[in-house]
Amino acid sequence: MVKETAERLATAIERAVIGRRAEVEALLAAFLADGHVLLEGPPGTAKTLVVRLLAAASGCAFRRVQFTPDLMPADVVGTHVYDPRDGSFRLSRGPVFADVLLADEINRAPAKTQAALLEAMEERRVTIDGETLPLPRPFTVFATMNPIEFEGTFPLPEAQLDRFLMKIRMGPIDAASERRVIAQAAGGFDPWASAERETPAVLDPSRLVELRAAVRRIRVDEAVQAYLVDVVRRTRSHPAVAFGASTRAGVALLRVCQARAACQGREFVVPDDVKALAPPVLSHRIGLTPEAQVEGADGSQVIARILQEAPVPRAA
Repeated sequence: MVKETAERLATAIERAVIGRRAEVEALLAAFLADGHVLLEGPPGTAKTLVVRLLAAASGCAFRRVQFTPDLMPADVVGTHVYDPRDGSFRLSRGPVFADVLLADEINRAPAKTQAALLEAMEERRVTIDGETLPLPRPFTVFATMNPIEFEGTFPLPEAQLDRFLMKIRMGPIDAASERRVIAQAAGGFDPWASAERETPAVLDPSRLVELRAAVRRIRVDEAVQAYLVDVVRRTRSHPAVAFGASTRAGVALLRVCQARAACQGREFVVPDDVKALAPPVLSHRIGLTPEAQVEGADGSQVIARILQEAPVPRAA
């Protein structure tokens, strides 16, 4: 059930996005695990396009917010607007009231505006002028960030980063894929036209909620649970790490491993799921020591070393 839907979603996305198989698989696992995703990469790496295609293929209502230094919290969540006709105030809902919200260049907005998303991402609700309103189900935030441009940006606080189930890096594609992209462009193919008009919906929001519930029923044996916990706990004692991943990070890793297993047609999680997903789930949740940063290390490299050191449980 989940596998067939995941394959259809991947096919719909890859009609316009070429050379991103690993990133698409990770994105779908996070989406089906009911998690938010941070996409990091330079301009021109299809970050926005892949989210737009996923929203269209899943039949979800899509809204996009371009984060800028002058963006206010009310521009995201909404506000009450005065109606001079009858002297009343009416609620003007912000773009956060969508199934899929794209927060483009999220690190360009000040901390106050970034914080406006915290309640929405964690509790699926927002508070406007003291009134608490639920968000649609499903509700998922995809945020993009440029890692090479820092002027006019505001670093995401740890509390904000921790709300993202996964951080996916969108680097350059391989040479063969790049040649295919150029060949398609030379033939007149417009990927944005495909995203807007030619992407068939393979499910709907209510069906997505059912699939997410099915993902949570995927079995995780005690040995695999113990392996996952060992990996998470090793982040707290590694010499290159100033602060390690939290228990919430371990739960996030568990959920996305269940989704990966379901996408591959399995009813149980295996250690390879943990190995594949620990870097994008844990790397943005750890802080490196100044010495490790001077040496040029990053979170993904540290998680890769931890995975090499942690004993893998044997198959039953």
